[in-house]
Amino acid sequence: MKWGAARFVAAESLPKTVEVVEGLNKEGLVVALDHLGESVESREEATTATQASIDILDAIQSSGVDSNVSVKLTQLGLDIDEEFCLENVDKIARKAKETNNFLRIDMEDSPRVDVTLRIFNTLLDRYGKEHVGLVIQTYLYRSEQDVLELGKKNTNLRIVKGAYKEPARVAFPNKKDVDDNFIRLVKLHLQNGNYTAIATHDEAIINHLKKWLKEKNIPDDLYEFQMLFGVRNGLQRELVKEGYKVRVYTPYGKDWYPYFTRRLAERPANVFFILKNMFRN
Repeated sequence: MKWGAARFVAAESLPKTVEVVEGLNKEGLVVALDHLGESVESREEATTATQASIDILDAIQSSGVDSNVSVKLTQLGLDIDEEFCLENVDKIARKAKETNNFLRIDMEDSPRVDVTLRIFNTLLDRYGKEHVGLVIQTYLYRSEQDVLELGKKNTNLRIVKGAYKEPARVAFPNKKDVDDNFIRLVKLHLQNGNYTAIATHDEAIINHLKKWLKEKNIPDDLYEFQMLFGVRNGLQRELVKEGYKVRVYTPYGKDWYPYFTRRLAERPANVFFILKNMFRN
């Protein structure tokens, strides 16, 4: 992997990725594995992506590493046919239950929210909150209502700010409003007694929530912090030392270039980091 992509992507192969996960586990970090890939255009590609996630679950079980799996529905054929996509993700969810593991379904751009919710709710009814969870993006105006509805089913939610370019008619255009909504929805879901994955690298938000968690006596087994592989590594390990559960979203695979370039676009400081370390051993 070239130009520093290895900072953000664990490896190209699954066996090498399992070795990386073992190393993270030894540092007290747990993991969410994601097989990289963009929206697919053929059933064959979607079938291949489906098998890749099933293979991850098998590898987790055989190696004994502490990890679950994350998927994007567009990689499993969502844009080809909804029923076909449901069949694919159902296979992964079934494997997650068989291996006593957990499948997280990512949320993508706003036009795909409703269909993602339909598919997720079908899987939730089939496999339960112990084996399937969802992502909610706090830059969308609708997300508070979605959190309330999903909370009625005790859904395990990963709450993120959101990374897609959205029009102001559906999403908060200002960062402060997105941040405020993030904090509000994390608190809302936890106060309703539901498991919450707090996915942010924003240290100010993390510190605010750490204080609130203590003040409200929120049980430690009701939440975890989540961060991306290769981003704020020091903060990840500081939180572990403080006794918090931290899960590292860890992508792997050969289709690393689009993912890598998005990380650089999100945080220009990452470009400087890569250039500074290009010629070091």
